[in-house]
Amino acid sequence: MQLTFSLISWGAWSPDCQHRDAWSAWHAQQGSPNTEAVPALEHVPAMQRRRFSRLTRMMLEVAHQANAPDNCRSVFASRHGELNRTIDLLQNIIGDEPLSPMGFSQSVHNTASGLFGIVHQNRAASTSIAAGTETLSQAMVEAYAQLTEDPEPLLLVFGDDPVPPVYDEYTSEYELPLAMGLVLAPAGVTGKPQLTLKNSRELPGMGFGRLLHALATGQDCQGQLSRWDWKLSHA
Repeated sequence: MQLTFSLISWGAWSPDCQHRDAWSAWHAQQGSPNTEAVPALEHVPAMQRRRFSRLTRMMLEVAHQANAPDNCRSVFASRHGELNRTIDLLQNIIGDEPLSPMGFSQSVHNTASGLFGIVHQNRAASTSIAAGTETLSQAMVEAYAQLTEDPEPLLLVFGDDPVPPVYDEYTSEYELPLAMGLVLAPAGVTGKPQLTLKNSRELPGMGFGRLLHALATGQDCQGQLSRWDWKLSHA
């Protein structure tokens, strides 16, 4: 299977690279990130954003950076979702403590998708994806299917926070926390980078940082990401 997109615009956030321009200075030998950093999310009223988890803040931040068209469709993807908030709720139950209604309401997997619709008054369809280590690539499959039916650009947002320590032995994702937003359209839009995915696994591994660095600097790159082969071309 091969999927090709035009990449209209993008945004990305990590503790070390908190906006698009910062990714141009990314390099593979970064030191330990400030894992406690949280997006400022200044475009959201303080009374709203103070209730958001860091994952939700990350995903809404990159959606804002990507500057998607008003009322566009969206695909939100996260392997772990609001797992940190869910663990907090379980610890409250174990401790026989009352559950926070707000915490409970924002512990679902589509929290960021729903809050994106509220913050941006976006009433278009939104899909939430979770597919293990292939979460990002399967979100791209969903985006491709939607663009095949309707070529109007859509927003894809991917993000994850490190899992709670109790789950450390089951996963190894050194690049987290990280989120990125992509506004995608069918292949062939003049003057826009082309992004191709192939389900072949023939290329060497490529991290998220390398892909985002290539986007920020206008370079071509290719490698395996989310268990698929990716190729970014600016020609």
